[in-house]
Amino acid sequence: MDKATGGQILVEALRAQGVDRVYCVPGESYLPVLDALHDASEIAVVSARHEGAAANMAEADGKLTGRPGICFVTRGPGATHATVGVHTAFQDSTPMILFIGQVARHARDREGFQEVDFRAMFAPLAKWAAEIDSAARIPEYIARAYRVAMSGRAGPVVLSLPEDVLSEVITPPAYAKPISAASAAPRATDLDVFSTMIGAASKPLLVVGGTGWTASSCRNLVEFARRNELPLVASFRRQDLVDNRHDNYCGHLGLGADATLTERLKSADLVVSIGSRLGENTTNGYSLLTPTVPRQALIHVHPEANELGRVYQPELAIACGLADFADALPGVDVAGRDKRTTWLREAREAYLKFSTPAAPTAKYVDMAAVVSWLSEHLKDDALIANGAGNYTVWVHRYFRYRQLRTELAPTSGAMGYGVPAAIAGKLRYPDREVIAFAGDGCFQMYPQELGTAVQHGANVIALVVNNGTYGTIRMHQERRYPGRVVATDIVNPDFVAMARSYGAFAERLETTEGFPAAYRRAAASGKPAVLELIVDPVQLSPAFRIPAA
Repeated sequence: MDKATGGQILVEALRAQGVDRVYCVPGESYLPVLDALHDASEIAVVSARHEGAAANMAEADGKLTGRPGICFVTRGPGATHATVGVHTAFQDSTPMILFIGQVARHARDREGFQEVDFRAMFAPLAKWAAEIDSAARIPEYIARAYRVAMSGRAGPVVLSLPEDVLSEVITPPAYAKPISAASAAPRATDLDVFSTMIGAASKPLLVVGGTGWTASSCRNLVEFARRNELPLVASFRRQDLVDNRHDNYCGHLGLGADATLTERLKSADLVVSIGSRLGENTTNGYSLLTPTVPRQALIHVHPEANELGRVYQPELAIACGLADFADALPGVDVAGRDKRTTWLREAREAYLKFSTPAAPTAKYVDMAAVVSWLSEHLKDDALIANGAGNYTVWVHRYFRYRQLRTELAPTSGAMGYGVPAAIAGKLRYPDREVIAFAGDGCFQMYPQELGTAVQHGANVIALVVNNGTYGTIRMHQERRYPGRVVATDIVNPDFVAMARSYGAFAERLETTEGFPAAYRRAAASGKPAVLELIVDPVQLSPAFRIPAA
């Protein structure tokens, strides 16, 4: 084109980065972008029902691809709704770019219609927040956004788009070639110290987490652990980094973790954190490792140098890409293998015992049995999505993940994440099984996205765990203020009727026995599906039951 609008230039810049799908709720403030997308047939446009859901979808897409998920929203209310997805991308270290329509340049600082200073608003929520003030500089900002979102500790970037910049007509500038993350490799001297410290330990634990992994780097990590009799433990909601069936996998840290595992972490003589920030959930409120210098010797490997020593002062800090680190492990030899055999075997046996459910209860739907059945019958590449709530404890405890990037779960603890994330997963991988777990409260954050799923043919299966309460908060109420229930009871709609009104398949289940057949009917329906699971209202987690009145 001899001339192009800012909107066309923006879409062309995204095309140059290989973007094939964007999520949005349409808004008048970025109409030139929508118009340019009309002619970009290779870029699918998914219009969600709520900006929070659209942002969650983009975040999930970033998790699955390792490249920024793209979301467009309008100014003011659209941007404020989308903050939940940006916050999740930040805490989950997910590459994502949120584009926000903005008032025209001549109206700035007058509190025009829906005007917000998005640079100030998103400063604590994003890695970088900026406003593009010239159509000619759009490719420059896009290129920088990609580099920032993917490099170091990955995360979200927010770019504000004044509407007159998008409608400005200029000669198109040059576009950047596809950008990859900048990444450092570990130093040989660090690997020598790493090997020496592990060799001297008799009770080490390797805690793995973070983003930026590849399938081959995960295999290298597991093989290193196997070769050296090292227990591998997943940090909060990073269970898909290691095949849970492998003999060196010993469980997960975070909500609902096995008490024997947390005690094992306390008694370890060396903790090797590879990728995990060792955040609050992973460390049980910073109690399993105590700041600033933990009792256990600590090796901390992380792609972001600023995360090293932020909470814990490690004896060895290695700033490098996680894939680069794992890919160097085949050349690392560690002494003392035999002295760690019993330590590893005991940890593995404890995990197997913890993750094996007891016989299902006769009344209500037993979540342990449901999750265990899915774990046994789904394919290795099935995607499991969930939001936040006590129902997730059953998922994390009883589902055995087998493959990288099959767990779509917010470390931010955002309710409502599961269904939008599952939709993004199904659109990205239409031939894979995609399951969304959602509590009755969690599901009602974005139930309208069933319409998005139906419209775009995203045939996810949503399992709505219905106990008539905000279970996590009710549990805390019962522990701290027993019998004084306030604000946690929920009057629910008819979920089956709701789902069917959108054109989805739906069934209600009140006992465990009917689940396998119902699941198969849902999978064979050729539609998005909702299976409402009626669970025991007083069994709020696998380990907590409301005491009898």
